[in-house]
Amino acid sequence: MLDKFAVPIICGPTGCGKTAVAVALAEQFAVEVISADSRQIIKHLDIGTAKPTKAECNKVRFHLVDLIEPGERYSAYRFVEDANIALELVTAGGKWPLVVGGTGLYLKALTDGVVKIDNEDSSIRDRLESEMKQLGAEALFQRLTELDPDEAARLHPNNKVRVIRALEICALTGRSKTELLSEAMHLKSDWNFEYHCLLPEREKLYADINQRVDQMMTAGWLDELQALLDQGWGEPIRQARVIGYVELLAHSEGQCSLDEAIDLIKQNSRRYAKRQYTWFRNQIDGHFYNNRAEMTETLGAEFSDRVQK
Repeated sequence: MLDKFAVPIICGPTGCGKTAVAVALAEQFAVEVISADSRQIIKHLDIGTAKPTKAECNKVRFHLVDLIEPGERYSAYRFVEDANIALELVTAGGKWPLVVGGTGLYLKALTDGVVKIDNEDSSIRDRLESEMKQLGAEALFQRLTELDPDEAARLHPNNKVRVIRALEICALTGRSKTELLSEAMHLKSDWNFEYHCLLPEREKLYADINQRVDQMMTAGWLDELQALLDQGWGEPIRQARVIGYVELLAHSEGQCSLDEAIDLIKQNSRRYAKRQYTWFRNQIDGHFYNNRAEMTETLGAEFSDRVQK
């Protein structure tokens, strides 16, 4: 049985059905969703990021969706700040909060804390990402081992996002992440959380991802992108580097056929899901489910218990 005061986190790889579980719970209980999706915070990119539909929004309120413009920087630190505000708003309104998303960086920042950086510099991140491509993950992990051995010991060498972030902190502050954490120079939510992770069988997940891409194309994804290009959003969308939009942008520029772009979207989405799958298996402690019905039933029982108390 969960701690009755814990906020459930519904997480899992892209395309696994997290939002469907949240909506199903909203049909039974007074809940609101706090999104933890690094793509859904971006305005205008609607179809390809699987943002909640109007029908879903009529059933449950979603927070932390459509916060920034394409290409705008949004940090894990800011996410924790925004999530804490949303948690207060939801509970003040007499509702139960649900954190729903698959962005591991945001979720770990929320549950474990995140280092505060006062002066961000996007050029450092760009340089490190370029070096990652040129030199490889092993070289940058070795650099981190020399600069912050304690943080390196906590990471897998192939966790490129967190390796880059740890190196970025060193470059920005002149100090290691471990040092900053030891001095409490970080933000951590005061709330308690409980992870509920949806991990379907991989073959089913990949098939669902392929089907969802086809559905997105039928829903007018390419038309959505063209309308944004007509409004001058091409370069910001490129900078946002969201799977699907990057490939369709390449098609619009004549670099590949539409069929090739769609195949690449499916392939890159499956690869992203595979990385998420591995991350959730290795990085979180919580409850794991292989189907939505089981997760919905378990969380439904938890909310029923809360209501009765």
